[in-house]
Amino acid sequence: MTPWLVVVGALVGAPLRLLAERIAVSRRGPGSVAGTLAVNVAGSAVLGLLLGAAAAPAWATALVGVGLCGTLTTFSTFGTEVVRLVEGRARGRAAAYVAGTVLLGLVAAAGGFLLGRVV
Repeated sequence: MTPWLVVVGALVGAPLRLLAERIAVSRRGPGSVAGTLAVNVAGSAVLGLLLGAAAAPAWATALVGVGLCGTLTTFSTFGTEVVRLVEGRARGRAAAYVAGTVLLGLVAAAGGFLLGRVV
């Protein structure tokens, strides 16, 4: 049953990922990293919340943690965007993107985890 829970979560996470990217590109133009940043931070918060909840059952971890968050967040796109920024001689922007993604992702995960402990 666990693989099916992952699939169901992925059926939600993957389209949300695509939607975030399309919204970012429509608002900020091609080459925007805002969509990837948004889904990575949001996914970190959701996963932190889930893992912080002491009573989170295994099925919820498969559905939300692996399925939803696994397809919502994207390290490969993040890496590709950093490389493209560097190749485009936007090294400062690339460095800010890396630092911002890591910092915001960790803060979101920690905040979600702490909130999960309280709930």
